[in-house]
Amino acid sequence: MTSPLTNSATEGRWTPRLWGTLLVLCAAMFLDALDVSMVGVALPSIGSELDLSTSTLQWIVSGYILGYGGLLLLGGRTADLLGRRQVFLVALGVFALASLLGGLVDSGPLLIASRFIKGLSAAFTAPAGLSIITTTFAEGPLRNRALSIYTTCAATGFSMGLVLSGLLTEASWRLTMLLPAPIALIALFAGLKLLPRSEREKNHNGYDVPGAILGTASMLLLVFTVVQAPEVGWASARTLLSFLAVAVLLTVFVRVEQRSAGPLIRLGVLRSGNQIRAQLGAMAFFGSYVGFQFLVTLYMQSLLGWSALHTALAFLPAGALVALSSTKVGSIVDRFGTPRLIAAGFALMVVGYALFLRVDLDPVYAAVILPSMLLIGAACALVFPSLNIQATNGVDDHEQGMVSGLLNTSVQVGGAIFLAVVTAVVAANSSGDSSPQAVLDSYRPGLMVVTAIAFVGLLITLPGLRTRRTAESIVVVKSVQEQSIQEEAGAERVAVCD
Repeated sequence: MTSPLTNSATEGRWTPRLWGTLLVLCAAMFLDALDVSMVGVALPSIGSELDLSTSTLQWIVSGYILGYGGLLLLGGRTADLLGRRQVFLVALGVFALASLLGGLVDSGPLLIASRFIKGLSAAFTAPAGLSIITTTFAEGPLRNRALSIYTTCAATGFSMGLVLSGLLTEASWRLTMLLPAPIALIALFAGLKLLPRSEREKNHNGYDVPGAILGTASMLLLVFTVVQAPEVGWASARTLLSFLAVAVLLTVFVRVEQRSAGPLIRLGVLRSGNQIRAQLGAMAFFGSYVGFQFLVTLYMQSLLGWSALHTALAFLPAGALVALSSTKVGSIVDRFGTPRLIAAGFALMVVGYALFLRVDLDPVYAAVILPSMLLIGAACALVFPSLNIQATNGVDDHEQGMVSGLLNTSVQVGGAIFLAVVTAVVAANSSGDSSPQAVLDSYRPGLMVVTAIAFVGLLITLPGLRTRRTAESIVVVKSVQEQSIQEEAGAERVAVCD
């Protein structure tokens, strides 16, 4: 049954309730990104007050990534099976409670546990929220506009998180943990009133319990292994055995999904070239940016001596550019299509990252750093919404949650893997000399890897341009043929009249 809300979206009329629905979903995405960026700046203060070692502090970040990246596949399919609205609201409530817990605890293990729970809840809100949008807004210009606004909120939250964390940590690190709680509660109560009710999927051929267990276990182990590899060693027996176990679990998972009547992931979805390019592009996009931000933050704070707030403000132009373009990207997608925008965005990223290689120990921000930030901001504005649109276009409503979970998994796993790779490259090029110039020299190979990852993302996108040109040629030929047939029919009618 189609709801009045869905009818309004299909007919092109954005009612106040429809705007309210989008704002609730945007708030959840904003919180996910805000939470990720805020905690990094607060880590030194947390370690000092709770007397935590560096390895323990790492798990305050890694615990969130583990819960988020490991359970996204399950979260996406659960939204399809149990109802998107129900899953979204329950998970948002858990997120609010975990935020409150994180701001009140007085021990490292409890703080890490609260972070894991927050990541787990985000693994359900993210795919559920995205699938609510794609099933509420009709495919085409309306959905493109909604997704461009939605994805912009993620970039805005990430940028604002950097600035807010610098301000809040000056008072207390606990404020960075508590801030998401009231926002999540407001979004929860608004969602109870505004979100459209969604029915559970019918005729889903049962629940794929083995697939859920194997998929979740493989993703959890993969993220855990990648996060721990820089510390225990990439060539250590523990890391190699863990990767072997991941490969075995994924192989068994694929076999189970092929035979399951109601699979967690319908593998046929991945036969689409556009879908594969969207998933791989998401890994390259987020992986390169996370690696870049990690190195640039170290460069600004450790080598240039900038404060956390100063560093956050240096990143702000990129976030501001994304926020300002939010209402325009949808119409640009309508005109040029996602493959062209993704390719253009990756090209801008490659240039932006490459330009940053010019930095030294006394950079002029406006001449050296700002151009990179603006190019990367423009790239994010083009690539991230386009990847979401390309991944969800042409997918049936009952599989939107599954595809959304898969896309978010690609983003998180790509970020974890490529950040670990960049970290390993920097460590391998460290000479033991602690002078600023030597440290900067060790960062450059990492920046080159970041640039290479973005370039690979560009190469992945290029086949989609040929596919689009071929499709356009077919449409043009078909239109010419139809016009010719119509003209011939008209001539025949004239002859008969004569």
